[in-house]
Amino acid sequence: MGGFRAAVITFPGSNCDRDMAVALEMISGTAPIRVWHGDADLPDRLDFIALPGGFSYGDYLRSGAMAANSPIMRAVKKAAERGVPVLGVCNGFQILTESGMLPGALMRNRGQTFICRTASLTVENNQTLFTSGYEAGAAIHIPVAHHDGNFFADEETLDRIEGDGRVAFRYNGACNGSQRDIAGVLNAAGNVLGMMPHPERAIDADHGGVDGKALFESAVNTFVGA
Repeated sequence: MGGFRAAVITFPGSNCDRDMAVALEMISGTAPIRVWHGDADLPDRLDFIALPGGFSYGDYLRSGAMAANSPIMRAVKKAAERGVPVLGVCNGFQILTESGMLPGALMRNRGQTFICRTASLTVENNQTLFTSGYEAGAAIHIPVAHHDGNFFADEETLDRIEGDGRVAFRYNGACNGSQRDIAGVLNAAGNVLGMMPHPERAIDADHGGVDGKALFESAVNTFVGA
């Protein structure tokens, strides 16, 4: 799988960027390029961009709001418009909603508490470049660690993303108060995915599970088969 060119963006306060880089290298066999948020441009010929978890800018204002205005995000938006796959996990999901690349917003968890545990999810749509390695309706287990993961959108938006098959993952049972138990959402083109659970933390059996591997394998295999 050599030649797969991925980039991992690091923001001030990111703390899952190394985990994301390790996961991408393990699956693709190629170390991703590390990109600083203050850079104006992305490397050429990227096949995949990842926005990792953490607490960018200390989650001041709203989680992801300041990072969404980092210089690199203009380049990320342009890459997504060209069809480059973009994955935002946890804080990365928050950044994608704050930048307008995904609908909705991530609010404070129901109960006002930080949640750190393994969550049970259902694969709602396996016909995407991120989820083709899963069985439709499969139950998977992926760690979560967030304080502001409660997905919110108005009813019209929720109906639209549901009707368009843009819900990629759903929590099995109450987790953080997310409307309709939504755990992961796609953009209209299907090449941008935001999710609160951390698939990069579920790629090694010694760390508790491997249900996240299929997400990265799906993306890499899409590139290899292109």
